[in-house]
Amino acid sequence: MNKAVFFDRDGTLNEEVYYLHKIEDFKWIEGAIDAIKYCNDNGYLAIVITNQSGVARGYYQESDIMKLYEWMNADLAKHGAHLDGIYYCPHHPTGKVKEYAIDCDCRKPKPGMLLKAQKDHNIDLKLSYLIGDGARDVECAEAAGVKGIRYRGGNLHQALTEGMI
Repeated sequence: MNKAVFFDRDGTLNEEVYYLHKIEDFKWIEGAIDAIKYCNDNGYLAIVITNQSGVARGYYQESDIMKLYEWMNADLAKHGAHLDGIYYCPHHPTGKVKEYAIDCDCRKPKPGMLLKAQKDHNIDLKLSYLIGDGARDVECAEAAGVKGIRYRGGNLHQALTEGMI
């Protein structure tokens, strides 16, 4: 079985931007690339777990999320790092786009994205971590039996490694 570090995206890996979906608006948080590389170098899968209600609200498409993810991995490759996967929830109960306007099992704090990643990547959740800037991230981790680390700013690599102790 594998172990993983699950990363929230907005406000954790990248600076918070209102409904981020454009590459030109993306800016890595200090220490984010080093945190991902640390996972790569120490036997942890690095997986993004992110709520993306902008799809349900009609602000952008799922294809925009994937283009940004591909760009993130290309940028990480320049530093010898990579993400092993991305799981996103495009839903929101009050969304404008009908097919996404649902109360789903994948929207954090529900653990659906973690459980899907566990199945897809054969992950031992008890040996894994989730780091995110919101209470819903820690709640999601706890619901799945993963250790949650609340990121409160500063260097992400340092916050991750201190939280893993």
